[in-house]
Amino acid sequence: MLVVHRLTGGLRPYLALSLLCLVLYLPGLAALPAMDRDESRFVQATRQMLETGDYVRIQFQDEMRAKKPAGTYWLQAAAVKALSHASSTELWPYRLPSALAAWAAVLMTFAFGRSLVGDRPALLAGVLLAGSLMLTLEAHQGKSDALLLACAVAAQGTLARFYVGAKAREAMGGGGSSCGTGSCGTGSGAPTSANSMMMPGTAEALAFWLAQGVAILIKGPVVPMISLLTLLTLWAADRHVRWFVAMKPLMGTIVAAAIAAPWFAAVSNATDGAFVGEAVKGDLLPKLLGAQESHGGIPGLYLLLASATFWPASMVLWPVVAKLWSHRKRLAYRVLLAWAVPTWLMFELIPTKLPHYVLPAFPALALMIGAMACEGAEVFRHRAAKAWYAVWVLIGLALAAAMVILPIKFGDGFDPLTVPAAIGITLATVLPAVLAWRGQIVTAILALSLTAAATYPVAFQGVAPSLDHLFLSRSAARIVGTVGSDGPVAAAGYSEPSLVFMLGTDTRFTDGAGAASHLAAHRRTLAVVSDRELPAFFAAATQAGLETEEFGRIDGLNYSRGKPTTLVVLGVKNP
Repeated sequence: MLVVHRLTGGLRPYLALSLLCLVLYLPGLAALPAMDRDESRFVQATRQMLETGDYVRIQFQDEMRAKKPAGTYWLQAAAVKALSHASSTELWPYRLPSALAAWAAVLMTFAFGRSLVGDRPALLAGVLLAGSLMLTLEAHQGKSDALLLACAVAAQGTLARFYVGAKAREAMGGGGSSCGTGSCGTGSGAPTSANSMMMPGTAEALAFWLAQGVAILIKGPVVPMISLLTLLTLWAADRHVRWFVAMKPLMGTIVAAAIAAPWFAAVSNATDGAFVGEAVKGDLLPKLLGAQESHGGIPGLYLLLASATFWPASMVLWPVVAKLWSHRKRLAYRVLLAWAVPTWLMFELIPTKLPHYVLPAFPALALMIGAMACEGAEVFRHRAAKAWYAVWVLIGLALAAAMVILPIKFGDGFDPLTVPAAIGITLATVLPAVLAWRGQIVTAILALSLTAAATYPVAFQGVAPSLDHLFLSRSAARIVGTVGSDGPVAAAGYSEPSLVFMLGTDTRFTDGAGAASHLAAHRRTLAVVSDRELPAFFAAATQAGLETEEFGRIDGLNYSRGKPTTLVVLGVKNP
């Protein structure tokens, strides 16, 4: 506890959390290839904005990409324009906004949390959020979810301050608080008087609505829906939301609309209304009504995944979950529960499920865990909690083993350097579990930062970039770059968006016969053909009288589809 106390004064907590984020988010930012289809589509669409100068319409090659609004693309374009150029295949400038947003989300969680639950719990919450596997993954990808989290924390943290401030003043002023005597405390170390919990003003209300407007430009209605669910939950608990008037909803709605509406109007005009129609009919409604793109799952799936997605913070998640409801009459817990629970339930009920969807609930969970840890809750010393600590260690051991096994299976074979890395991950996993077992829960949470710091740099900078058999597009692009293609490359039987980013916007997706026709028409170009399209390619090439040459062969796993794949790079012999 003394260490935590020393870290909570002045700028020290912000510097400590910033250093932790730097250690976790910087390694691998440049080394990792595109990690999934969504990131590849984002960065390619951003590149096309830079290539064409059209910052209104969002295109992936010749197709309109009506999945997300333009905010993320604009931020990525600004980063690339300032630090790189559109022709480069370096991914780190596209990922920089995500890394910065993840860092901002951690700092804002601490900043808002210290007025809700106190300095020490807020610092622990920042550590738990920063090291969570899902946030670290999003910080390493050039897409919208880390940016959305930053907007969610800005909006929800402000809303929570208004709520707790109004309720604390109401209680101190004898205004008939519904919390009950002694039950309105905000948490360990938090201000509990009307003087110490100052009511936020117009500037903070404006910040809430600015965050809503930016969030709409990032990912549509997600953050407004989270805030609305929070308000409805608090209304159900208190039977009124009079305090929300202080947040100036009329002014705020105008501000949010002024931020988001101009682009929506511009893109509707540029696409004759097709963008908004496709976004609703082709993206939003299918997610609400069914499992889009095979990303389905049963209600409760996110709870099952939380041990991994919230890892290593999941060590202290499950011991407290059952006890959180008993604290609902305390102001900070009440608003944090109203933030986390409806958000989580909403995504559990939506048929389309992706692991990162519940990320906006993580800050609220982290703050409640931090508060309970600093209060010395008995739940952390319960027999069931101690049993969970032992089970939790197995996750870390599995990650340590993966550092050794993955290069053997998907890379160049056994790497001796992975052994000390695996030992380090193992020790860093066992340490917090032992501390928690002994009841030193605050120290154990701080030790979780060591667990994350021992694991993620090794995984993202060392191991993952070496797995050539998983990153087929990168391997194909290396061969094409070595041989040289005097014109666009044709790809047959392999249509991953990452290949477009690696080879250029004009990359042509076709079948085997189409790839042969492409080479016949452009004899100094190349074709990337999958093994299942090779018979059709050779049949068409023979018919066209082409003598082809193989320049390289890549065997691996197309992990987006979960299928073993072989790619062959071919060209016309002596064109």
